[in-house]
Amino acid sequence: MRRTILITGCSSGIGLASARVMAARGWRVLATCRRPADCARLQGEGLESFPLDYADPDSLAAAVAEAASRTGGRIDALFNNGAFACPGAVEDLPREALESVFRTNLFGVHDLTRRVIPLMRAQGRGTIVNCSSVLGLVPMKWRGAYVASKYALEGLTDVLRLEMRDTPVKIVLIEPGPITSRIRANSIPHFERWIDWRASPRRAQYEGSLLRRLYEDRGPDRFELPPEAVARVLARAVEARTPAPRYFVTAPTWIMAGLRRVLPTRALDAILARG
Repeated sequence: MRRTILITGCSSGIGLASARVMAARGWRVLATCRRPADCARLQGEGLESFPLDYADPDSLAAAVAEAASRTGGRIDALFNNGAFACPGAVEDLPREALESVFRTNLFGVHDLTRRVIPLMRAQGRGTIVNCSSVLGLVPMKWRGAYVASKYALEGLTDVLRLEMRDTPVKIVLIEPGPITSRIRANSIPHFERWIDWRASPRRAQYEGSLLRRLYEDRGPDRFELPPEAVARVLARAVEARTPAPRYFVTAPTWIMAGLRRVLPTRALDAILARG
């Protein structure tokens, strides 16, 4: 029987690459997207796809019911990949913007995970992989909401891993650094909705730094890898008999994880403050 994996955020980037790689490896892939139009596009290339919106509990319930209906209740792996960012200085970040980011990046992931765990318990096996980030290990300026959500996801996942040790369900974190994706472009509407940078005491800093980073296409970052790099690590994690608790992807993640362990906070801050 083919193993089944449910993947979120498959419209582009890591999610789409993961859906394609896992399908090529013989898995039955349930590739979900927030927008029905993206689901239709994936169906056009032969993938099973249906809507799943982390921010909508009814959508999550419907998606899990659809997955269970299609597979007879069998989900061997879950890849919690979907997320978004709202860039801006923390002092300019409204409460509503932070709540919006957490509603998707943390609360939705938690809700979906809780809905899938009973299926995995019943079948006697399963692997849940949460996609964190190098920004779940170290902070960076202008990314407060995203960093906070990933720090929270790291903590919640670590506790879940400890608690699930007495079950057949494995819990894994993947921590990518710079990966080719649309997260920067997709963050622009959230920035424009929530951040009043013109009224900020940091207006000059926005104009000299963040606005250029957001709106100018400067090509790939120095250490950027394609999303298939994450997809290959996902395959290793879900196909391993005993997966590692966490997997680093890209050189910056390895470097930052090492620096966080060996440097005092002030020394690490001095490096990170350079941007």
